[in-house]
Amino acid sequence: MQFDDFRDLAAVEDSMWYFQALNRRMLHPLAELQAKPARILDAGCGTGGLIKALQQRDQGWTITGVDYSSVACDFARQRTSVPIVQGSIEALPFADQSFDAVLSADVISQIDHAANAVNEFARVLSPGGILVINVAAYQWMWSYHDDLMDTRHRFRRSELSGLLANGGFQILQSSYANLLIFPLIFARRKLFVPSELSSDVKLYPPLIESFCAAMADLEYAALRRGVALPAGNSVFIAARRLG
Repeated sequence: MQFDDFRDLAAVEDSMWYFQALNRRMLHPLAELQAKPARILDAGCGTGGLIKALQQRDQGWTITGVDYSSVACDFARQRTSVPIVQGSIEALPFADQSFDAVLSADVISQIDHAANAVNEFARVLSPGGILVINVAAYQWMWSYHDDLMDTRHRFRRSELSGLLANGGFQILQSSYANLLIFPLIFARRKLFVPSELSSDVKLYPPLIESFCAAMADLEYAALRRGVALPAGNSVFIAARRLG
């Protein structure tokens, strides 16, 4: 991703339905940390949208962001008031057991060796700490969007669950996400590919934004009840570090 990509991301991630749904989903497993002085890492923080959602919870948490891109770090520093560190999720620049929770939203899909990142997440988490991950789903859904977003791999739910189990995590919740609009995503990316290719990360007309947000609300209601969606364009997993 180049400067313009990060600029465009920063411009929409506070208002686009996708990021509002993603952030709400990512924060849901942190309910047990409410009113506790928890240390939370956004691993692959991008331009800081998820950090802003964390700050809005105002739980007295100590929040840190890390990202490989210096451009993303600059945007995140401008948009948030927490420490932002430049570094790789495959070699996190933090001491062992530095955090009580690690969140990683749509990041490990962009590296070649996801197991390295999972091992690093386990290393910097305290025993019993929470890991929350969202990634792109299904390698057969590869499209122009993945090329533009530097995606390296799209995951099956069982694949990511196995990766976390092998990395020393107990799965707490495992589901696909964005099921209800999955047919629309499939149609756009596989059947009716736009003539001018660009990332799908952008604001859509209000009617489309409202429809997608309503579908995301229904899915979140199911997620809160522990329902695992059988398919979708994303994989969402919450896990606990053993030991």
